[in-house]
Amino acid sequence: KVQHQLRSVEKVQATTCAFAAILADGPVITWGYPDAGGDSSRVEHELKSVQQIQATDSAFAAILSDGSVIAWGVPEKGGDNSAVQDQLKGVQQIQATGSAFAAILEDRSVITWGDPYYGGDSSKVQHQLRSVEKVQATTCAFAAILADGPVITWGYPDAGGDSSRVEHELKSVQQIQATDSAFAAILSDGSVIAWGVPEKGGDNSAVQDQLKGVQQIQATGSAFAAIL
Repeated sequence: KVQHQLRSVEKVQATTCAFAAILADGPVITWGYPDAGGDSSRVEHELKSVQQIQATDSAFAAILSDGSVIAWGVPEKGGDNSAVQDQLKGVQQIQATGSAFAAILEDRSVITWGDPYYGGDSSKVQHQLRSVEKVQATTCAFAAILADGPVITWGYPDAGGDSSRVEHELKSVQQIQATDSAFAAILSDGSVIAWGVPEKGGDNSAVQDQLKGVQQIQATGSAFAAIL
């Protein structure tokens, strides 16, 4: 149905059930399961000059050249951003859990929408989300690295949204990697702090003394691998 339109494709993004292709001149072509982002007819007229697209399990969010955001797909999974639409100005980057989006704005603050339990509600930490450098996500929670190195987390507590157990150790964080339900942070001294579901990588106590001079971390859905 869309094959003839798929020319000069720059990027393709995907939910679990649908695709969205950005064409060279900025429009977007979608296909796949209609409700999960495959049908963009509701917002088609607005999808001009699209720069980036991010995806949850069942919704897309597109950053336009003017820094605004257009969302579509399952409303509860981030497909409806009407409640924060007027705050989404100067958006630089978007990160996603399985059910929510987090947008980093030009002033380095963060705006969220989608499933409130899975990161869509950041109201409890909103005042702390300043000078945000990067945002990483598990399927249910977000972790933001601030300019001076601390980390702010929100979303489903057990899956990384609650970092209170390690909060005092999360200083000078350089990078964060994520499995489905846990985070691992590399500190400036090359050590690693992990939190979230223990069986999903949230407990690194068995190898903590070996994690020195860590350069990079990669992840499967349930495990971490650190390159020293």
